[in-house]
Amino acid sequence: MSDLFIFIALLLSTCTGLSVATDQTCGNKVVSTILVDQTGSGKHHTVQAAIDSVPEPNSQWIKIKVKRGVYIEKVSIPYTKPCIIVEGEGQKVTTITYNAHEATDVSSTFISSPSHVVVRNLTIMNSYNRLSSLSKPSWNIKPAVALAVYGDKSAFYDCEFLGLQDTLWDVQGRHFFKNCYIEGAIDFIFGSGQSIYEDCRINVTAGALAPIVNFGYITAQARWSIRDPSGFVFIRGSVRGTMNVYLGRAYGPFSRVIFFQTYLASVVVPQGWFSWNYAGHEARFTYAEVDCKGTGSYLSGRVPWINKVQSTLAKEQFATYSFIDQDGWLSNIPRF
Repeated sequence: MSDLFIFIALLLSTCTGLSVATDQTCGNKVVSTILVDQTGSGKHHTVQAAIDSVPEPNSQWIKIKVKRGVYIEKVSIPYTKPCIIVEGEGQKVTTITYNAHEATDVSSTFISSPSHVVVRNLTIMNSYNRLSSLSKPSWNIKPAVALAVYGDKSAFYDCEFLGLQDTLWDVQGRHFFKNCYIEGAIDFIFGSGQSIYEDCRINVTAGALAPIVNFGYITAQARWSIRDPSGFVFIRGSVRGTMNVYLGRAYGPFSRVIFFQTYLASVVVPQGWFSWNYAGHEARFTYAEVDCKGTGSYLSGRVPWINKVQSTLAKEQFATYSFIDQDGWLSNIPRF
């Protein structure tokens, strides 16, 4: 571990200590647990029924414990029900899946609208066109969202998000993804969220689309002004998969994405990044790769508007939790 990284960790620890418990919106402990079980042992058989049973407005942590099984349903946590924890029994053990597609705003399997939501130990999938039907000549690419996160101060631990196009819609707000697996082919992490993805495994499945498409795209981040605090920060983790893939393409004129100490496999194209519909705005982008490794991490072939000065600034500004946790909301999530 480098001296710089140790310094960052110590600085983060100090800052967190100063801000702990500033945000006491939901308290710091679970006051009630609701059980969901398809076999009948729980009070509810569906996740949505359990969410519907939460009183509103809710102001204390309520846990919805989802037993093992495949739950074929669309789930929506409304804006008036913050302070909810949805906890499964593990990736691929507890799965929520649905087959909607077409528009991004109506296709999501799981929609989280309020602030202060925690999801843990779940697979969330949009099954539309996932691998099984790709051999059909008439197959068409359509948005099919697995997760859409609108609310602020939301965290996802040990989750799996599966889709093809537009898998994870990081719409807006501050979000934390820890030890998650994210799979897709085109723009499968997109939106205007202000988010950290720590130790997450990214699997690119664009190879399944050949010869319909020639490239995949991991991120499509939409930042609209220099004052917009949004951006995607990937700390450690890995990028692997099939087909040539761009780390990101600009979904807004000030798009911001940083990869920090991430393993990048050979699937990453030498150019790395794509300006898309914002050619001419490249000087406004913040795209950086800092201390990454792997055969896809070589910077010699990158687009010319990626520079070392930008990478140094990215390391100083975005490689700590302070990017999303200015008021200590992460430390106020109940311990699992």
